[in-house]
Amino acid sequence: MTEQRELDEDDPVLAIAAAAGLAGMHPQTLRQYDRLGLVVPDRTRGGSRRYSLRHVRQLREVAQMSADGMSLPAIARILDLENEVQTLHRRVRDLEQQLRDEALQRPGARVFAAGVSGAVVTLRHGTRVRRATEVVLWRPTPAAED
Repeated sequence: MTEQRELDEDDPVLAIAAAAGLAGMHPQTLRQYDRLGLVVPDRTRGGSRRYSLRHVRQLREVAQMSADGMSLPAIARILDLENEVQTLHRRVRDLEQQLRDEALQRPGARVFAAGVSGAVVTLRHGTRVRRATEVVLWRPTPAAED
Protein backbone atom coordinates (compact mmCIF):
# COMPACT_ATOMS: atom_id res chain seq x y z
CA MET A 1 0.00 0.00 0.00
CA THR A 2 1.44 3.39 -0.94
CA GLU A 3 1.49 6.23 1.52
CA GLN A 4 -0.56 9.23 0.44
CA ARG A 5 0.33 12.72 1.52
CA GLU A 6 -1.31 16.07 1.04
CA LEU A 7 -0.15 18.04 -2.00
CA ASP A 8 2.02 20.97 -1.01
CA GLU A 9 1.71 24.16 -3.05
CA ASP A 10 5.47 24.00 -3.67
CA ASP A 11 5.42 20.47 -5.15
CA PRO A 12 6.51 20.70 -8.81
CA VAL A 13 3.94 18.39 -10.38
CA LEU A 14 2.46 20.30 -13.32
CA ALA A 15 3.75 20.05 -16.86
CA ILE A 16 3.96 23.29 -18.82
CA ALA A 17 0.67 22.73 -20.68
CA ALA A 18 -1.24 22.11 -17.44
CA ALA A 19 0.34 25.10 -15.70
CA ALA A 20 -0.37 27.33 -18.71
CA GLY A 21 -3.99 26.19 -18.73
CA LEU A 22 -4.42 26.90 -15.02
CA ALA A 23 -2.76 30.31 -15.39
CA GLY A 24 -4.78 31.20 -18.50
CA MET A 25 -1.66 31.67 -20.63
CA HIS A 26 -0.03 30.18 -23.67
CA PRO A 27 2.84 27.74 -22.91
CA GLN A 28 5.18 29.96 -24.94
CA THR A 29 4.52 32.79 -22.46
CA LEU A 30 5.65 30.51 -19.62
CA ARG A 31 8.82 29.67 -21.52
CA GLN A 32 9.50 33.39 -22.02
CA TYR A 33 8.91 34.14 -18.32
CA ASP A 34 11.31 31.31 -17.46
CA ARG A 35 14.00 32.76 -19.76
CA LEU A 36 13.51 36.21 -18.19
CA GLY A 37 13.70 34.75 -14.67
CA LEU A 38 10.19 35.90 -13.72
CA VAL A 39 8.72 32.52 -12.86
CA VAL A 40 11.36 29.80 -12.92
CA PRO A 41 9.98 26.26 -12.64
CA ASP A 42 11.82 23.22 -11.38
CA ARG A 43 13.24 20.80 -13.95
CA THR A 44 13.05 17.05 -14.29
CA ARG A 45 16.20 15.05 -14.94
CA GLY A 46 15.32 15.17 -18.63
CA GLY A 47 15.04 18.96 -18.54
CA SER A 48 11.25 19.27 -18.71
CA ARG A 49 9.70 22.15 -16.80
CA ARG A 50 7.60 21.27 -13.73
CA TYR A 51 5.41 23.92 -12.14
CA SER A 52 3.88 24.01 -8.67
CA LEU A 53 0.64 25.61 -7.57
CA ARG A 54 2.74 28.49 -6.20
CA HIS A 55 4.19 28.98 -9.70
CA VAL A 56 0.67 29.10 -11.15
CA ARG A 57 -0.29 31.74 -8.58
CA GLN A 58 2.81 33.74 -9.51
CA LEU A 59 1.97 33.45 -13.21
CA ARG A 60 -1.50 34.85 -12.53
CA GLU A 61 0.06 37.71 -10.52
CA VAL A 62 2.47 38.47 -13.38
CA ALA A 63 -0.42 38.54 -15.86
CA GLN A 64 -2.40 40.90 -13.61
CA MET A 65 0.54 43.24 -12.99
CA SER A 66 1.35 43.27 -16.70
CA ALA A 67 -2.27 44.07 -17.51
CA ASP A 68 -2.08 46.91 -14.98
CA GLY A 69 0.80 48.39 -17.00
CA MET A 70 3.83 47.33 -14.94
CA SER A 71 7.07 46.63 -16.76
CA LEU A 72 8.61 43.17 -16.67
CA PRO A 73 11.68 44.38 -14.69
CA ALA A 74 9.35 45.89 -12.07
CA ILE A 75 7.38 42.67 -11.91
CA ALA A 76 10.62 40.68 -11.52
CA ARG A 77 11.63 42.89 -8.57
CA ILE A 78 8.25 42.42 -6.89
CA LEU A 79 8.45 38.65 -7.31
CA ASP A 80 11.99 38.65 -5.88
CA LEU A 81 10.77 40.57 -2.85
CA GLU A 82 7.79 38.24 -2.40
CA ASN A 83 10.13 35.23 -2.51
CA GLU A 84 12.38 36.88 0.07
CA VAL A 85 9.41 37.54 2.35
CA GLN A 86 8.33 33.91 1.99
CA THR A 87 11.84 32.76 2.93
CA LEU A 88 11.87 35.07 5.96
CA HIS A 89 8.45 33.79 7.08
CA ARG A 90 9.76 30.23 6.98
CA ARG A 91 12.86 31.29 8.94
CA VAL A 92 10.75 33.02 11.60
CA ARG A 93 8.51 29.94 11.87
CA ASP A 94 11.59 27.72 12.28
CA LEU A 95 13.09 30.02 14.92
CA GLU A 96 9.80 30.17 16.83
CA GLN A 97 9.66 26.37 16.82
CA GLN A 98 13.27 26.24 18.01
CA LEU A 99 12.38 28.58 20.90
CA ARG A 100 9.37 26.42 21.84
CA ASP A 101 11.53 23.30 21.74
CA GLU A 102 14.20 24.94 23.87
CA ALA A 103 11.65 26.14 26.42
CA LEU A 104 10.32 22.60 26.75
CA GLN A 105 13.83 21.21 27.33
CA ARG A 106 14.59 23.60 30.17
CA PRO A 107 12.43 22.93 33.20
CA GLY A 108 11.20 25.87 35.24
CA ALA A 109 10.25 29.29 34.03
CA ARG A 110 12.97 31.83 33.43
CA VAL A 111 12.36 35.47 34.12
CA PHE A 112 14.42 38.35 32.82
CA ALA A 113 14.42 41.85 34.24
CA ALA A 114 16.12 45.12 33.51
CA GLY A 115 18.46 46.28 36.22
CA VAL A 116 18.82 49.90 37.28
CA SER A 117 21.72 50.35 34.83
CA GLY A 118 19.66 48.85 31.99
CA ALA A 119 21.48 45.51 32.01
CA VAL A 120 19.41 42.37 31.54
CA VAL A 121 19.29 40.29 34.71
CA THR A 122 18.17 36.66 34.87
CA LEU A 123 16.08 35.91 37.96
CA ARG A 124 15.57 32.54 39.55
CA HIS A 125 12.11 31.08 39.60
CA GLY A 126 10.17 32.45 42.55
CA THR A 127 12.40 35.50 43.03
CA ARG A 128 10.40 38.66 43.63
CA VAL A 129 11.35 41.77 41.74
CA ARG A 130 11.58 45.09 43.55
CA ARG A 131 9.33 47.12 41.29
CA ALA A 132 10.97 50.39 42.28
CA THR A 133 14.28 49.40 40.68
CA GLU A 134 13.59 46.58 38.20
CA VAL A 135 10.94 45.87 35.58
CA VAL A 136 10.10 42.39 34.29
CA LEU A 137 10.76 42.25 30.54
CA TRP A 138 9.99 38.69 29.51
CA ARG A 139 8.57 35.56 31.03
CA PRO A 140 8.05 32.57 28.69
CA THR A 141 4.89 30.64 29.39
CA PRO A 142 3.45 27.72 27.43
CA ALA A 143 0.12 29.53 27.03
CA ALA A 144 1.76 32.64 25.53
CA GLU A 145 3.62 30.62 22.91
CA ASP A 146 0.49 29.29 21.21
